[in-house]
Amino acid sequence: MARVLVIEDNAANMKLTALLLRNADHTVLCAVDAESGLTLARSEQPDLILMDIQLPDMDGLAATALLKQNPDTAAIPVIALTALAMKSDEERSQIAGCDAYIAKPLRYQELYEVINTLLARGHTLRQARDHD
Repeated sequence: MARVLVIEDNAANMKLTALLLRNADHTVLCAVDAESGLTLARSEQPDLILMDIQLPDMDGLAATALLKQNPDTAAIPVIALTALAMKSDEERSQIAGCDAYIAKPLRYQELYEVINTLLARGHTLRQARDHD
């Protein structure tokens, strides 16, 4: 299916997220901080990124803004993940360029639904570009 980059500093959350993604036949790339996540995003060009908002050093929203400013990674859909679900976080994630927002703990049906929607949208956009 898709190659998904998970940028998450909590080992338990990373393990759960990777398990859910693999159960849905996705290939999982892992990064434990924003800097290594940005490097992986540029080099591996994943189909989708799951970005924890609260990361050490650089937060996930700052990292997302950098991804969206870079022409090489701007089209990669980013799903913001947060344990502290507040309306302001959802708004800030949209401003940073996130394509979706999911509160933790992850509910696998919601995660799969959002991923499938974003991947389908990206596939449609690529097809339209290829026909131009």
